[in-house]
Amino acid sequence: MTGTPAPPLSSRVVLISGGNSGIGRATALRFAQAGARVAIAARNADTAAGTLKAVDAAGSEGVFIECDVRDPVQCERAVASTVAQFGGLNVLVNNAGTIVREATVADLSVDAWHAQFDVNVNGAFYLSKYALPHLIASKGNIVNVASYAGLVGFPQAPGYCASKGALIQLTRAMALDHARDGVRVNCVCPGSVQTPMIEAAWQTFGEGAEARWADKHPLGRVAQPEEVAAAIYYLASAQASFITGVALPVDGGITAG
Repeated sequence: MTGTPAPPLSSRVVLISGGNSGIGRATALRFAQAGARVAIAARNADTAAGTLKAVDAAGSEGVFIECDVRDPVQCERAVASTVAQFGGLNVLVNNAGTIVREATVADLSVDAWHAQFDVNVNGAFYLSKYALPHLIASKGNIVNVASYAGLVGFPQAPGYCASKGALIQLTRAMALDHARDGVRVNCVCPGSVQTPMIEAAWQTFGEGAEARWADKHPLGRVAQPEEVAAAIYYLASAQASFITGVALPVDGGITAG
């Protein structure tokens, strides 16, 4: 028995949180290059404009929806606006995330702990909650952007590791709950990726930081956003039609050890 074939990506509607820069922008462009229409849910309209320009240059259609994923009302509105604009929803990419707050549990503030969960976990929950009725109708799928830090620990990042681990478990739970609805749910777990966020961190840590980040990875370099976007695109595509509930490392080999 075979499943119902997914529609080609060229006819799909994709909603990407945090699609204004970094992995989110690269993902928006990858889907746009396949002809998918793209909704960008983000807080920063100025940076989102750059993403929309790239989507337009790829010959597709995009829209910016202002959304702070920490707010369930805004998440519900982002889904509704996407459906109103494009007539449906086929793929949700929960990409919005927040930076590592470096501290031990003893030193990490309660506010910093909640800040990481509010974005990394709650935002994905809110958007998924409101997107799922539309994804069930379209036999669509969800791809969450977690981190290798959700698979293995590293020091002075308890909030980040715990929140990304929670996102992986949310992925697995949703995959089981909605498999018989025809909805697949997967996540990618990147290693270090050269995004504006990590470039800012390199500036903070000073000379040699980029080389130290690269050296952590067995492949000897950090990823480019397009490499993570390719994995997200694959998991959303018909080529991954029998894949659900996976946490796919895109980490240059870190978790292999």
